[in-house]
Amino acid sequence: MEGNKIIFIGAGNLATNLAKAFYDQHIKIVQIYSRTEDSAKTLAEVVNADYTTIPEEIKKDADLYIVALKDDVLVELMPRIIAGKEHALMAHTSGSLPLSIWPDSVKRKGVFYPLQTFSKQRKVDFRNIHLFIESNSFEDNALLERLAACISNNVCELSSEKRRQLHLAAVFACNFTNHMYALAEKLLKQYDLPFNYLLPLIEETEKKVHLLSPREAQTGPAVRYDENIINKHLDLLSDEPEMREIYQLISKSIHKL
Repeated sequence: MEGNKIIFIGAGNLATNLAKAFYDQHIKIVQIYSRTEDSAKTLAEVVNADYTTIPEEIKKDADLYIVALKDDVLVELMPRIIAGKEHALMAHTSGSLPLSIWPDSVKRKGVFYPLQTFSKQRKVDFRNIHLFIESNSFEDNALLERLAACISNNVCELSSEKRRQLHLAAVFACNFTNHMYALAEKLLKQYDLPFNYLLPLIEETEKKVHLLSPREAQTGPAVRYDENIINKHLDLLSDEPEMREIYQLISKSIHKL
């Protein structure tokens, strides 16, 4: 990827991790755009790039623009982002938006989607992350594949429809699972118990699905629908109607599956 100039449009969790991964592999990033100066400046300083908070000041001579914005923000800023750059390769990082989100005026369309949960405070190892690409031309597909291979050992071409389906599954596997941790933490605080009591359990649950299917790894009272234990748990949740409903719905789903 030597000689290619890359601009990041966005400086959030994903953009921060991806830009740092490129920088570690000596891939040149020339500019960072963010709507907030603090985010743009912070990331730009880390990857030795210029920055701006004004879409019209995004440089127009880059080879590749990686657009790592929230879906609604991308749609909102689209006309200002692409102005004067219609012949550059524009690649978004969304799991839910199709390749066709790019208008016809953009001649070179792409997607560069790493399947992972990102936080600015935590550096991840991209080598083990699956990175999915898509474009509207063989040449740009090859370019995105080469770029992805610089940071990941798991690069795959995936259609917009398959990526949308994968993103849905990822919400269940990651976002909903983490929400369960948050609910568990809330309960433990009420009972004056530390969350770290659960960490070995969480770690073992994660390890098991490397060896067993999630269905085979499932344990707990809902599998056999032990009403005695389930009802005791529901009694404990009498003051938490939303959590009580979640408990009932998930218990029934586990037993049915």
